[in-house]
Amino acid sequence: MSREKVEKIRCDACPVMCFIAEGKIGACDRYANHDGKIIRCDPLTMLDRRLDQGGEITPFLRENWDGSLVNDQDLFVTAVGSGTTYPDYKPAPFIVSRQYDDADFVTVVSEAIFSYCSCKVKIDTDRHLGAEGARVLCKGEVVGLVITSEYGSQMLSLGGVDHLTGGSKSEGRVTCDVMLRLFNREPVELTIEDGATVVVQSGRPPIVNGVAEQRMRVGCGSAAIGMFAAGWQGLVDEVVVVDDHITGVMSEHQAGKVLDWPPTGIKMRGRRSTPGRYFKVAEPGLGWGGTDIDDPLAILGDWNPAKGARAGLTVLMVSTTGENAAYFVLDADLKPQPHPMPDDLRDAVELIADNCEPALCTVLFMGGAGGSLRAGVTRNPVALTRSVHDFKTTVTLGGQKAYVWPGGGITVMVDVADMPEGSFGSVPTPAIVAPLEFTVRRDDYAALGGHTDAVRDLRDVLEKGGEYGADMRAVAPRDKE
Repeated sequence: MSREKVEKIRCDACPVMCFIAEGKIGACDRYANHDGKIIRCDPLTMLDRRLDQGGEITPFLRENWDGSLVNDQDLFVTAVGSGTTYPDYKPAPFIVSRQYDDADFVTVVSEAIFSYCSCKVKIDTDRHLGAEGARVLCKGEVVGLVITSEYGSQMLSLGGVDHLTGGSKSEGRVTCDVMLRLFNREPVELTIEDGATVVVQSGRPPIVNGVAEQRMRVGCGSAAIGMFAAGWQGLVDEVVVVDDHITGVMSEHQAGKVLDWPPTGIKMRGRRSTPGRYFKVAEPGLGWGGTDIDDPLAILGDWNPAKGARAGLTVLMVSTTGENAAYFVLDADLKPQPHPMPDDLRDAVELIADNCEPALCTVLFMGGAGGSLRAGVTRNPVALTRSVHDFKTTVTLGGQKAYVWPGGGITVMVDVADMPEGSFGSVPTPAIVAPLEFTVRRDDYAALGGHTDAVRDLRDVLEKGGEYGADMRAVAPRDKE
């Protein structure tokens, strides 16, 4: 019995150029063959700003639009679900004219294919995740590296064209998958070379070696001394705030000097910086204040009676988040002995914790809009670049305004937490697909060589959909978290 040959059609929405059979979806899970036509499977998404200033996400679908007039100022057409400009010689899928403050604007909408893109991750924790420059791995493949720590946060840079295209096929696929899941606010487990394992998810606490982080430090050890010195005065004779970077010592610190805090004869290990500030009191780790210690006494030397040490002197040692704290009293041999912490001093420690913000992960998309992509906006791509840097054209991703890096090109960065859920996709080249919108006054758009013949008004977009179909846009986007 002979089998009937299944007719396939070619999709040109990305460089893979899949041949797709009737009723099937391409390798990207974004485009399908429906009745012999390539259609986009997800709905075109608009932001409806009538409900709140943040903008509720509202799908406008051919099936449920009642035909009523719309206010251009209330609605913003995003590129989520719009389709792509690939192979880039054609105008963007939607070039929409809309009125705003009595001016005519054009928004050019396209889902852009980014080979040149990366993921910047800010992880609020004092825990030592790994050395600067250490490789970050997922499923055994290198997907990025640890970059410079910032105040209260560890930073990762993931992805980039070298990992996507410059290594093995497996490295490229895993890297693309990691970025896609992080951009779509899903959890990803990462392993840092000679360091920790951390689960990262946008807007959620990091999970370091299986333990969820709770607090972001209020300041380094020195800053904590300055902020809380007055509240500790009269409750304890000495305070040490343990920190991997800058450990603070009350009696030596300038804050203590201003309060006439008496010397205690304390001896610190590590490298003294300025009075009351010490570097490298221990190695980095997952212990107190991001050090590798579990016993805070390990950073102390012998107490000096000639400089104020005496039996009965009280000492509070605390971490930068207040998560770790211990109270000691010097015995007759000037050795610190653990004692129950007085209630009033415990309240002072809790004040540190109360001033800590919740520890979260922040995921930023960063990418460069290349020359071929810009061709979907204008016949003269460099004119678009100049218009962006002259602040005549606004760049958004999923309706959220992007930070545009200075210098050449159009390099953008945006917090994915502010974007509609499921905004990002991928293609198997591998590359990330991200929604990109350019908004410019209509007369300026004409001046920069824009595709003015392809401009449509908002009502026409609602009625007819776009190149990749309207009838199949009957699947509403997932609810925003």
